[in-house]
Amino acid sequence: MNPAANPTGHGRVAADAAARGLAVDIFARPVAGSLTEAAALLGIDIADIVKSLVVKRSDGAFLFALVPGGRSISWPKLRAVVGVNKLQMPAAELALAATGYERGTITPLGSTTAWPVFADESIRGRRVSMGAGEHGYSLFVEADALISALNATVADISVPE
Repeated sequence: MNPAANPTGHGRVAADAAARGLAVDIFARPVAGSLTEAAALLGIDIADIVKSLVVKRSDGAFLFALVPGGRSISWPKLRAVVGVNKLQMPAAELALAATGYERGTITPLGSTTAWPVFADESIRGRRVSMGAGEHGYSLFVEADALISALNATVADISVPE
């Protein structure tokens, strides 16, 4: 098998970004024990780290919620935007099965299924860091370009932690 034909981890992320015409900078980074520690290691504000959260709908489908550091999903807001009465965070093994990525590495880029993406409006206009599909790697991307490339729905979906 040719590994370049079936990339894994950050290679899969890079391939998907390239296919979308999305410029990303993927780099190795030290392990961080928290979002605050990760921001310090990267030399950025905690709000510039975007968490890619996998959310399960009651019909068994999934979606991605992109939420900046220091904020968490507002379930009532997200349910209203999605137009459903029930959403939940799946178990780690379900998130892995739905995306092909382990928690802490999840990104919509290169996901094994292209689930709908909902981005918190507060990430607009920022250069953000997020998981790159593999432990020990992160990526930087212009949030507006990411939103466009993923055809993401942008709305107020978060609250301060």
